[in-house]
Amino acid sequence: MYPAVTPSHHNQTQDQLGKIQALVESGTLQQVRRLINALTPVEIAQIIAASPAPSRALLWGLIDSEDAGEVLEELPFDIQSQFLRKMDTPDLVKLTEGLDPDDIVDILQNLPDRVTQDVLAAMSATDRERVSTILNYAEDTAGGLTTTDAITVRPRFTLDVVLRYLRRHEALPASTDSLIVVNKKDEYLGLLPLSVLLTNDLSTTVRELMVTDRDPIPASLPEQEVAKLFERHDWVSAPVVDDQGKLLGRITIDDVVDVIRQNAEHSFMRMAGLNEEADTFASVSRTIPRRITWLVVNLLTAILASSVINVFKDSIDKVVALAVLMPIVASMGGVAGSQTLTVVIRGMALGQIGRHNLRWLLTRELYVGLLNSLVLAAGMGLVAALWFNDKIIGVIIACALVINLLIAATAGALLPALLKSMRIDPALAGAVTLTTFTDVCGFCAFLGLATYFYG
Repeated sequence: MYPAVTPSHHNQTQDQLGKIQALVESGTLQQVRRLINALTPVEIAQIIAASPAPSRALLWGLIDSEDAGEVLEELPFDIQSQFLRKMDTPDLVKLTEGLDPDDIVDILQNLPDRVTQDVLAAMSATDRERVSTILNYAEDTAGGLTTTDAITVRPRFTLDVVLRYLRRHEALPASTDSLIVVNKKDEYLGLLPLSVLLTNDLSTTVRELMVTDRDPIPASLPEQEVAKLFERHDWVSAPVVDDQGKLLGRITIDDVVDVIRQNAEHSFMRMAGLNEEADTFASVSRTIPRRITWLVVNLLTAILASSVINVFKDSIDKVVALAVLMPIVASMGGVAGSQTLTVVIRGMALGQIGRHNLRWLLTRELYVGLLNSLVLAAGMGLVAALWFNDKIIGVIIACALVINLLIAATAGALLPALLKSMRIDPALAGAVTLTTFTDVCGFCAFLGLATYFYG
């Protein structure tokens, strides 16, 4: 779970981090222990994630053992994995005690299969069965998001019986807005909202009041689709069923918020060719391999663009102004294409773009590109003509801008769909591919026209 971060909350975290780092540097670890254990698990996780790598192991060792599991579950994946790799099976079993099954699954999915089986074997039969049920599903599906911590009732009971049953619980599971109605085979039948339970005659049966037009979520549904359902219907929780219609558990809004945040981070970081789970304070040795791959790819694409320029080196030697104006054509095409690319990738992520409306979107972007390019071409053409006292250079750059902006609009609209059809992440490869395409086409258009006019 990730709490909302307000400016005051951010400042408070930074103040706490400053105090803790100062105490660590001074060696007063007892004060660090008291200070850090006075915080909530979420706050402790934020402090650890915001600390430089050398301090993390020290802070982790000062956390009270009963809070360690909750803190670990709140840590980013990359940091969580670093701590898990250093634990043996008894430590892991102790760590998972008291955690919800879905939180235990999140931790076990980061471990090798052998270690996971050892941890499962050390659990009670009930906990092992609940965790194993969720582990059968991929972590990026509805089944992987499911928590088995749900309250179920039978349709034949009266509301009075249901209320007496609820009072036997010390507390209701978090984010409980409805009870789930099932039959003797644990097959999903409907929902009994708590608002309905509390505002109707106690002699009424569940069957008379339960909501039956709310379909459960299939366990195999991708997590992105789950997030869209929650967003569309403003759900707090939703039941999840297997292929036979039997209830597995439910998904709660806190897990869906995590999915939305992770998808946003995915898109943002992938646009730069980075892993969305990359550790901000990772060591130099861990950071270099993650960044250099796409830097090498970008270098190769830059060489390709430079080779295009080399083809027209004779024209550049004759007209020096071409070398001055070339970056303008490439830059404008790259920016225009990135605008379209960003809009299309966002639309695809929201499920708004498909084959039925991609043509309309392409047409819209071409119109936008044409009108923008005509305005920019007129202005830049005039500037170039006056700058170099040459009308021809003004015409050349104006025409090149129109051509490249239209190409950029087309590429930005079609490239994400093409990459997706090739099973390549558009957010990861789109920006590099688009920049190369607009650079090459821009240089070809500009220098090709120059060669023709000055040839």
